[in-house]
Amino acid sequence: MKALKHKQGGLTFISIAFILALIAFFTLLVLRIVPIYMDHGKVVSTMEALENTVDIEKKSRYEIIRMIENRFNIGYVDHIDKDDFVITKKANYVKIELEYETVAHIVGNLSVLVEFHELVEVGQE
Repeated sequence: MKALKHKQGGLTFISIAFILALIAFFTLLVLRIVPIYMDHGKVVSTMEALENTVDIEKKSRYEIIRMIENRFNIGYVDHIDKDDFVITKKANYVKIELEYETVAHIVGNLSVLVEFHELVEVGQE
């Protein structure tokens, strides 16, 4: 009876290092991108609050921008400024558009760009 040859099973050091590097990269990616979407959640809740504000269509542009800035200050949203908003006002109608980009540095010269666009319309045109 011949003795069975046993092969060593498992991963080599290089394959383990490669797998760990992939896990580290995707973990870093998630850690950089998740806060962007958490901040965007605060922006969306601010826009929804504006949509539900009583008589917002009768407020001036300055008052609307002031309301937005106050909500952003409370929620610690600091990467959006007044220039990102386009407010269109008519008699009983207001349209608030927000378009902004956020860049997150990953590692070295690698960055992630995330673009958002939100729109709120209140009243009759």
